[in-house]
Amino acid sequence: MQILSGFWAVKSTPARISHKLLFRKLPPRLSMNQTSKSYHCRTVEELTRELRHFAGERDWDRHHTPKNLASALIVEAAELLEHFQWLSQEESQDLAPEKKKEVAHEIADVFIYLTRLADRLDIDLMAAASEKMGLNAIKYPPKTHT
Repeated sequence: MQILSGFWAVKSTPARISHKLLFRKLPPRLSMNQTSKSYHCRTVEELTRELRHFAGERDWDRHHTPKNLASALIVEAAELLEHFQWLSQEESQDLAPEKKKEVAHEIADVFIYLTRLADRLDIDLMAAASEKMGLNAIKYPPKTHT
């Protein structure tokens, strides 16, 4: 399976090779020194609208199924993990500025796919996160100090 970085889309595949995922190669990611289009989303709702528009302009909606988006999210999470592989606990907390920027981009990729997945499933991310925090508070109560 070929894994491409960035905001990629899964191609439709003939039934005879449906067991494989084929990916359409998109333009390479911008390097850290190149300029990019500026987005200034301040809320999850704004980001969701921008991602909807972004995907729609590129005719990616048909590829952005929950299964494909969940797969893409895992790929991006693995790319995030690669930056920390073989680092000590201390090294992982003191990243060089260039490395920190790369990590920020991977975190953004994960967040983008998570946001897009929630949108496609009509899940309110903030409501779901708030509910989950409440459940975790019950499951993991604070330690009492005696």
